[in-house]
Amino acid sequence: MPCAPTMAHARVTASAIKSRNPFFSSTGLSLMLPGVGGEGQNRSGHDEDQDYESSENMEGGSGDDIADLDHPRKKRYHRHTPQQIQEMEALFKEFPHPDEKQRQQLSKKLGLAPRQVKFWFQNRRTQLKATQERHENSLLRQEIEQLRSENASLRESLRNPICSICGGRGLNGDLMSFDEQQLRHENARLKDELDRVCVLVEKLSGRPNSSIIPASNSSLDLTVGLSGLHSAALNSINQRSMVLMGIERSKVTELALAAMDELMKISQTEEPLWVRNPEGGMETLDHEEYSREFPRLIGPKPIGHKTEATRHTDIVVMKSSTIVDTLINANRWMETFPCIISRATTVDVISNGVGGTRNGALQLMYAELQVLSPLLPTREIYFVRFSKQHADGLWGVVDVSVDGLLDSPDASLTKCRKRPSGCLLRDMPNNRSKVTWVEHLEYDNVGVHRIFRSIISSGMAFGAQRWVATLQRQCQRVAFLMSTNAPTGDLAAVPTPSGRRSLMKLAERMTNKFCSGVSASSRHTWTKLSQGSGDDDVRVMSRKNVDDPGEPPGVVLSAATSLWLPVSPNRLFDFLRDQRFRSEWDILSNGSPIEEVTHISNGKDRGNRVSVLSAKNSNQSNTLILQESCADSYGSMVVYAPVEISAIHQVMNGNDSINVALLPSGFVILPEGPPESRSLVDNQPVEGSLLTIAFQILVNDLPTAKLTLESVETVNNLISCTAQRIKAALQKEDV
Repeated sequence: MPCAPTMAHARVTASAIKSRNPFFSSTGLSLMLPGVGGEGQNRSGHDEDQDYESSENMEGGSGDDIADLDHPRKKRYHRHTPQQIQEMEALFKEFPHPDEKQRQQLSKKLGLAPRQVKFWFQNRRTQLKATQERHENSLLRQEIEQLRSENASLRESLRNPICSICGGRGLNGDLMSFDEQQLRHENARLKDELDRVCVLVEKLSGRPNSSIIPASNSSLDLTVGLSGLHSAALNSINQRSMVLMGIERSKVTELALAAMDELMKISQTEEPLWVRNPEGGMETLDHEEYSREFPRLIGPKPIGHKTEATRHTDIVVMKSSTIVDTLINANRWMETFPCIISRATTVDVISNGVGGTRNGALQLMYAELQVLSPLLPTREIYFVRFSKQHADGLWGVVDVSVDGLLDSPDASLTKCRKRPSGCLLRDMPNNRSKVTWVEHLEYDNVGVHRIFRSIISSGMAFGAQRWVATLQRQCQRVAFLMSTNAPTGDLAAVPTPSGRRSLMKLAERMTNKFCSGVSASSRHTWTKLSQGSGDDDVRVMSRKNVDDPGEPPGVVLSAATSLWLPVSPNRLFDFLRDQRFRSEWDILSNGSPIEEVTHISNGKDRGNRVSVLSAKNSNQSNTLILQESCADSYGSMVVYAPVEISAIHQVMNGNDSINVALLPSGFVILPEGPPESRSLVDNQPVEGSLLTIAFQILVNDLPTAKLTLESVETVNNLISCTAQRIKAALQKEDV
């Protein structure tokens, strides 16, 4: 099949032509341009007091209509003195739309009637507009000629399209890919919105619009961010995004400002609005008190939806401005919270902020929130994110769903909705920040697996505590990564700080890749192998790697399951991360003892570390095991992958690890829920854990090979046997 052309569409709209010209966004003209907000203009771009009697002479005419006795129907005009004109010109440069008080003062100073001053300013604005329109027309004619030339060139290229990927002849026609069409439409729309963005930023930041940073190409961010999705999911998300991007910007701005005001109040209010659980310390919202104090900013709550609202405050090792930068950048946000966010992208950028900061940043975003298990559906949300600096060292970042701004929103947009949520960040000494996090969600609880019902209904899975705990751990990881004196298990094995950083970055990529492949995200197609409801509920999926140097080429089979175990999360984590017990559950080690070659701490907790393991008496003498274990108060993970010894040595010497092939497997450990919801064993409450086991295996090193039933059966047996061996080992009294 011939390759489809990648040529851009040749049609260009008049509105896109006009908005392309930088003349229209200049600071000096922003007060006078039609369509740009000003006190004396209505929505049509004309003065609100257009019923004046215009003068014939713009330099000297006052607009004062004095009847001529010889010609009753004519009006004669009083000519102003040069001094009067000079004074009014000076005020006009600063205040093109003077208010009543300013006109009164000027009329007394110049000895003119207030009405004369009023008409002079009206006439002056009309004259300036006419001059600007003539200049605009001249510039537009030049733009049109240039675009005609570009269009002619594009039409010629479309007659003989060439594929930019393979260099072959493309399909003849004027079709282009769906993504390219969206990019073109989005670019034209953003250019049309440039003048309105100036006004929006001024409202959001409280600063003059002369410091605006133009909005970036949001459609490009969307295409790059969703490149891994299946085409059907991509089209669905793009279509919903295009609908939301059609919302009037002023409405989005008003919603963001109201949400920020609510977040500031709700994050700093104590009882009776917030109720603290005496056992777990969790703060939950009193919904009756909340409904009395705050208006509903989003649409009505869908029937059957549940509500959860939690708050948590703690200290993290990172400056507030750095945290804001992380939250505004979709990729960095996802990398910071890989265990919570399966997919995130920026749909539309309204403002990047002003003055080179994120103050006033406003953007529409899409995200999938996950619990690391294929048995639990993700939560898809579309929301607007707005950041504002309230004082030096005090920031607020708020999220709120925007589907309520649509007349009849699609049901897919309301499955999970955010009422004003976010965080208040206050700088503390020693590059630390006090974080107050609020999560307020309305969601459809359909599809939640039996063993996860307690942790979901309690708010522990997606609540504020989990976000803050993850942020704390990740901030500690960054601090240890940048440290030059972090504790290391064997300085001889990792002799330099650059080697330690390179090894930690490789482990971070391994862990993030593991998290991205475990959940039931829309980019995954899991197949259920059995009809069980717990221990034997194994899911599998396959994919082909052709050109990703970060993992081995060929056909990769993933398998995962989740189960409940009658053991505390801390005990289970210590058992799985300790290399001394690995041979008891790791079938692939063939019973060989495992020793730790070296380790690097990446957090204050002793279990947070990156380790390099080696199997004694193993047939795979050229392979080591890279392992990262990490834990916080709301969950833990143990992730590992086999790596060639030569590659590990290169990384330890400080070389870039981006091309080291990894195929991570591992475990995710979560508490089953709050203490009051513990399961009963022999009529006694037992602290339990939710364990997710996930394996990735290269079943064929040829990407064109087909998956066989034998491979599926092998990985199914592997994951089932591993689960049974973990259960058996934990029952031993000496573990």
